[in-house]
Amino acid sequence: MQVWKRKGEEMEQVYDIQKIMEFLPHRYPFILVDRVVEVVSNERIVGLKNVTINEPFFQGHFPGAPIMPGVLMVEAMAQIGGVLAFESSPPEERGKVIYFMGIDKARFRKPVVPGDQLILDVTIIKRRGSTFKMSGKATVDGNVVVEAELMAMFGER
Repeated sequence: MQVWKRKGEEMEQVYDIQKIMEFLPHRYPFILVDRVVEVVSNERIVGLKNVTINEPFFQGHFPGAPIMPGVLMVEAMAQIGGVLAFESSPPEERGKVIYFMGIDKARFRKPVVPGDQLILDVTIIKRRGSTFKMSGKATVDGNVVVEAELMAMFGER
């Protein structure tokens, strides 16, 4: 069992998909995070996405040579960043939705294929009010496959 830290206290739980869906409004087929394995509130989060041939996007990207679209890898980082934003915010923010605002410095390093496990690592660079700037990278077997800076903010539904 992974031990987490939250504002100086230890948490002995892992966020499974049911818990993640309490934070994020996304649902199948667009929820792209399977588990959170580490979080330090106001700092960093690590989660994972198991990539399977059953993903609906593989039907067209690309038949006979399936590759996970880069924009969906960035979206997975943004979703895990959304969980970090909720974990780093006061309870009054919990009823709001977090919106993805921007992507900077995105770089795609290697293709991701069925059978891979994306490890999503996102760190808060800065926060101003309800707006977050984060740095994210995704790895497969220790190799960076995508990295980007992301912006998000809390807003009304």
